[in-house]
Amino acid sequence: MNILIVKLSAIGDVVHTLPSLAMLRRCLPEARISWVVEEAAADLLVNHPALDRLIVSRRKKWLADLKKGIITRPFRELGAFVTELRAEKYDVVIDFHGLFKSAVIVALSGGRRKLGYKSLQEGTFLFYNEKIPEDMTKHAVDRYLDFVRYLVEIENLQCRDEAPTFTIAIGEKEERRINDLLTAGGATKQRPLSGFIAVSPVAFWPTKLWQDAKFAELCDRIQKELRTRVVLTGEKVEQVERIANLMKTSVLNLGGRTSLRELAALYKRAALLVTTDSGPMHIAAAVGTPVVALFGPTDPSRTGPYGFNHRIIQRKLPCSPCFRKQCTNPRCMAEISVEEVFAAVRDMLREGRR
Repeated sequence: MNILIVKLSAIGDVVHTLPSLAMLRRCLPEARISWVVEEAAADLLVNHPALDRLIVSRRKKWLADLKKGIITRPFRELGAFVTELRAEKYDVVIDFHGLFKSAVIVALSGGRRKLGYKSLQEGTFLFYNEKIPEDMTKHAVDRYLDFVRYLVEIENLQCRDEAPTFTIAIGEKEERRINDLLTAGGATKQRPLSGFIAVSPVAFWPTKLWQDAKFAELCDRIQKELRTRVVLTGEKVEQVERIANLMKTSVLNLGGRTSLRELAALYKRAALLVTTDSGPMHIAAAVGTPVVALFGPTDPSRTGPYGFNHRIIQRKLPCSPCFRKQCTNPRCMAEISVEEVFAAVRDMLREGRR
């Protein structure tokens, strides 16, 4: 069977789909599996042992070029993408994304069976010839696994459910890079940075952000009171730098200096990660690192860090979860105190050391 997965973005969503890839490979060991993903999250899938082919969509780059008045290059690259997409005949195409942009790719793929959610969102149901219900009471990981369970049942495969498997191909190159960064940050054989706490303050929704000053205070308290080094991470370099500058203690700032698989290698070494609701949160959970996650407008039961060794800090307000990207009074995040986050970090660190 030739299978095409369509899950374009974002980082957390791609991580949530990894168990479905693992189950497809386990249930259909002879299948050929391809995945279409957008450029920003593609590094997570490079060298994945269960994946035969990775097809990268540079949609955002093409749109940016068109806005600048550059016409020839984006259309040439789009044509090459479609040619690569249609180079194989797919028996099944699964749209894990469920948006118009992914449904168009499903249509362009020419796949025989087009599987998606029975949803009215953006008219995507019109692109599929097989549909399953979308149970929004489930975590995204389990919701995506419903596609594979459907195939197992419809194909009468002898394959049982197992605990979800998250695989990110961390190689020697990524490990060496992290070694170099930690060494440059002061780690030595006599004074290793093992057991450090990673902090990721970045989020792309303004409503998911916690105040920079609170992150700075938290990091200072961790280093002073818990005598544990903090490593700052995050794609938004300026924001991470602001927090580092607000701190009274020196900190290792790796903001913007790692690829996604390097970030996974870094988090794998951390005692825990303190983070907003963001892609790094899901990467840490995927590599087995405990997470202290600050939630505001979203629902951790649907998109929180997967697993049981995590701590969610969230204000239970009448308006929450609202799933809004903009808010004039973001109390849900503003009312989270440094003290309660610090207490969660302290307790989890003690539990881990025991």
